[in-house]
Amino acid sequence: MAIANPAENGQQKTIEQLLCSPGLPGGGHLTFILVLNSFLSIIAFLGNALILIALHKESSFHPPSKFLLRCLATTDLCVGIISEPLFVTNCMSVVNEYWNICRYTSAAGFTTANIFCGVSVLTLTAISVDRLLALLLGLRYRQVVTLKRTYVIVITFWVVCTVCSAMWFWSPVITLWCGVS
Repeated sequence: MAIANPAENGQQKTIEQLLCSPGLPGGGHLTFILVLNSFLSIIAFLGNALILIALHKESSFHPPSKFLLRCLATTDLCVGIISEPLFVTNCMSVVNEYWNICRYTSAAGFTTANIFCGVSVLTLTAISVDRLLALLLGLRYRQVVTLKRTYVIVITFWVVCTVCSAMWFWSPVITLWCGVS
């Protein structure tokens, strides 16, 4: 990766070298974080799976609103299934000093977390705009907010977040600026 940090001896170190090196503190704090994130991963999976089941059985929601809620639950479910276990694996590789595994899991964990969290935040924004449009448009709401338009918006969210996260491998600064904006 391109971002570098000067070391004491004047040589540059990449982020991977800084995050996956013997100089990192381990021990009790990292073990506590491992246990906590494992527990939160299970809770995120179970909670969002229940939400998806409830949304499947509920038929009174307007289809675009229901789709946005499903998208939000799905991204949060993916955080619990993919991103959190990658983070736990990364921390375990640091504790056990498996530096090659650490490099791969840190890159994969950052990328997936960036994608899922970005889509989640954008979906929350879309839900807020959806509710605002429902209040402002009144009877015209069902004509303006259609399922097809909602699909286009959500697909756009996924593409933009994936491209911004993939930029990490080319230039981490671009990914950081995408996240900030």
